[in-house]
Order: sequence, then structure tokens, then C-alpha cells
Amino acid sequence: MKSISYKQVAWVLFFTYFFMLMVQITFRYIPLNSEVSFLQIKQTEVAGIKTYLPIFYVHVYSAIFVLLAGFTQFNPKILSRYPKLHQWLGYWYVGIVLFLAAPSGIFIGYFANGGLMAKTSFIVLGFLWFWFTLKAVLLILKRKIIAHKKFMYRSFALAASAITLRLWKVILVYLFHPAPMDVYQIIAWLGWIPNLLIAEWLIKRKII
Repeated sequence: MKSISYKQVAWVLFFTYFFMLMVQITFRYIPLNSEVSFLQIKQTEVAGIKTYLPIFYVHVYSAIFVLLAGFTQFNPKILSRYPKLHQWLGYWYVGIVLFLAAPSGIFIGYFANGGLMAKTSFIVLGFLWFWFTLKAVLLILKRKIIAHKKFMYRSFALAASAITLRLWKVILVYLFHPAPMDVYQIIAWLGWIPNLLIAEWLIKRKII
């Protein structure tokens, strides 16, 4: 039996911790409440844009399922022993990203705090996430498995921005105490660009 490496254990613990943090954040919006957590500073949008709140909830609630489904897609044991499960979880991931998470992310990104710099980042993130995921689907339909894996790496790297964005926020606030708007502008880009660079590094090293 192949032993589990320390790196694998560390990655699972890292993901589990931040996934549970995401669950905790999501539960703040259950039952539906437009005056809690992040929404406290988005009351202009909540009051002035009827579609903002329902689309915001779509994005927040779908993120949990995206992370869970996406994480399982890179487990070699599931892939080799339970290919049907891998396939169905893949359908789940793709469906949520393409029809819920990415479009809603683009929408709320347009109203992001931090001005044009932050808005541009979140909108670009949303479009790239949608395209990488769609491209992965088109490639697997053509049986181009390696290329499919590469785009799934890129797609999940962007999905993980839900975690890394919050991690960077904690680090920046703890170390530098920047102004709130400065934080938004910085983490808007730090939340996903390093993830994508790491994904490209893994692809170049052929760790797929």
C-alpha cells in the first residue's frame, strides 16, 4: 500500500481548515439577512439594485459546493477506483461554475469595493474562471485528457481564490494595517494571480 506523504496530509489539513472557515462564513447568511458580515458595507447596492442580493446569495452558497467538488477532482484514488464518481462530481463542479458561481461573481465584481482596480480584477477573474472551466469541458468531450487536466488545474486555482483572498487579507492586515480600500485593491489581485502562477508551475513540471 502506498503511504501518504506529509505534503498530502498538510494539503488536506490546509484545505479542510479553510473550507470549514468558508462554511462558517456562509452560515452567517443563513437565514437570509441583508445586514450581516460583508453585506453591512454593501447597503447601497442592496437597497438600490434589486438583483444584487439574490445574485450575491447565489455566489456565496455555490462557492462551498464548487470547492468541495473541485477538490475531489484531483484525488488519484477517486479517479482510479471510482471513475463514475469522479465524472459526476466533475459535472457538478462544471455546472455550478458555469451557471452559478462564475456569472454571479462577474456581476458582484462589477460592484466591488476598491474602485476600478478591484472591479477589474474580479471581473477578469470571473471571465477567466468561466473560460478555463468551459475549455476543460470541451477538451474532455474530445477525449483530450491531458489538456483537460491542465485547464481543470487552472479552473480550480481560480476557484480557490475564495480561500486565498481571505488568507491574504488576514496577512496584510496583521503585518501592515493598510486602509480598508487599499486592502480590497491588493487582495483583489493577490487572491487569484499567485494561484494561477502555481497552477502553471505545476503544469510545467507535469505534476498532473
